[in-house]
Amino acid sequence: MSSTLFRTKKVEQSILDTEEPEHALKKSLSALDLTVFGVGVIIGTGIFVLTGKVAKENAGPSVALAFIVAGVVCGLAALCYAEFASTVPVAGSAYTFSYASLGELPAWIIGWDLVLEFALGTAVVAVGWSGYVRSLLDNAGWHLPVSLSGRDGATGFGFDILAAALVLVLTVILVLGMKLSARVTSVVVAIKVAVVLIVIIAGAFFITADNYKPFIPKAQAQEAGSSLQSPLVQLMFGYTPTDFGVMGIFTAASVVFFAFIGFDVVATAAEETKNPQRDMPRGILGSLIICTTLYVAVSIVVTGMQRYSELSIDAPLADAFKATGHPWYAGVISFGAAVGLTTVCLILLLGQTRVFFAMSRDGLLPRFFSVVHPRFKTPYRPTILLGVIIAILAGFTSLSELAELVNIGTLFAFVVVALGVVILRRTRPDLPRAFRTPLVPFIPILSVLASLWLMLNLPAETWLRFAAWMVIGFIVYFVYGRSHSRLGRDAGQS
Repeated sequence: MSSTLFRTKKVEQSILDTEEPEHALKKSLSALDLTVFGVGVIIGTGIFVLTGKVAKENAGPSVALAFIVAGVVCGLAALCYAEFASTVPVAGSAYTFSYASLGELPAWIIGWDLVLEFALGTAVVAVGWSGYVRSLLDNAGWHLPVSLSGRDGATGFGFDILAAALVLVLTVILVLGMKLSARVTSVVVAIKVAVVLIVIIAGAFFITADNYKPFIPKAQAQEAGSSLQSPLVQLMFGYTPTDFGVMGIFTAASVVFFAFIGFDVVATAAEETKNPQRDMPRGILGSLIICTTLYVAVSIVVTGMQRYSELSIDAPLADAFKATGHPWYAGVISFGAAVGLTTVCLILLLGQTRVFFAMSRDGLLPRFFSVVHPRFKTPYRPTILLGVIIAILAGFTSLSELAELVNIGTLFAFVVVALGVVILRRTRPDLPRAFRTPLVPFIPILSVLASLWLMLNLPAETWLRFAAWMVIGFIVYFVYGRSHSRLGRDAGQS
């Protein structure tokens, strides 16, 4: 039985599957499109919200270092993703990479994990987008009924019509084609980056040097009941995560990591890229470098404009400008945040549908979902199914407590991809690799350790929810996936 659970799918077969007319996606993306996708999904809630939260509660002005730490962890993983995406240019990202290196069961586990990550990520961001839009509408004198603005505190029931509508509109855009999605994303990303640059350039004129003192505030243990406390870290390493101090930077890094989630989604579009061997590494690494630079610059400017202890948690960038007597910038930032979150939802939904499509094409999910649209050449069936489900999820649930599941799911994918690079180097040294992760196995091992470290800094409740989702995944695999696997059927196994 173990041999069937860890059977691998040859890279050559994965590539051949992409050439079947009924299951072939249209190749239309360039390196620029991929970079725009990466920037579009990375710059979102994190830079507009988390900057103030972690500066005030965990790292002080040294939040810039926390962004660098999180960026380095992502950079290590990005080097591994770049090698895989250029070597195995097939939809599915970490799922497909795992199938080629670790085997069917690990591939299923990571695919199941990605489905959760992208679904929750899309829903959470859609709800955040709805909040920004309602705020803008309120400022204009237009007020939605409470029952259509999310859960009503009085009755406990409500439907977030704006969040659901956003997901459904983006679903239609994805069905109509990747090139249209790329064009929409390019326009929105241009607006979003312009707003970020306004924050950096305009805010630089309002910096007060005294606000950086002390750059790393004195360490103090987190209060009991803190949402960031991790009994796992205390149990394994003998210390409690801290607010401020050097260790507070690492605690903050595990939080701001959410701001980087998304660059791995670029890898899911490998099959729809014109020249994946050249363009995938450029898109993945390029978008990560651009966003890390912008994040560090914004955090330096904001903590220089207003003392870290006085930063707001809900809208730190906008409120920092209000504190310096420039409320006009606050309106521009709120508009940019609302517009920017649109592309985050679009690309997360894109990533999920491609993973679902790849798993369906391999028979681990019903093959019904692996048929592409005869005209648009997009996986329209899983796109419509998942779009409707996530729209309902976003409409009825705030999901604020589940947002950390997105972090642990992404970090778990990073671990698997890094291990896969090492294994595939040993099992298939003959494969042509347009991009090679440097210093193998040192870089992949470092990536695994860095990702595990951030995972351990997440709350124990997050680990329990993640374990529950994985148990459900095992049940689905053994009840359906294993017996319907194309790889098993081709080998004459049931």
